[in-house]
Amino acid sequence: MAVHLRLRRMGAKKRAFYRIVAVDSRRARGGSYLENLGTYNPITKPAEIKVSEDGLIRWLDLGAVPTDTVWSLLRQIGFSTKYQQYKKGEDVSEVTLKTTITERPKKTRKMKKAAVAAEAEAKAKAEAKPAAETTEAESASDTATEA
Repeated sequence: MAVHLRLRRMGAKKRAFYRIVAVDSRRARGGSYLENLGTYNPITKPAEIKVSEDGLIRWLDLGAVPTDTVWSLLRQIGFSTKYQQYKKGEDVSEVTLKTTITERPKKTRKMKKAAVAAEAEAKAKAEAKPAAETTEAESASDTATEA
């Protein structure tokens, strides 16, 4: 039986929160699970994450495979580095996990246009700079021939 660590959707319509669960990979997203390992609430600002470190370590040691989303969340709270240190045999008692993550700002159309315009302006400046250097070099060579 292949075990995955994945998110299980809970909550009301348009007010979702998620449980991080260990589940048989053949089960549906809302199907039965083996163990509840934590919660993820993206509705609150900043988003809250609570995990059972012992349970996560136990399932990862048994070969459970986290989904990309779960691994990304665990990386953001610092669990992935703690787990790597644990695997190496280092002391992890002083490492604490974050309970919140900040979302990056969503890009609006105005922000995208501004970024494209800034990139075009920087490119134009970069092209103008070599042209200015060549004119300075030409003027310096002209003064040298006159003397």
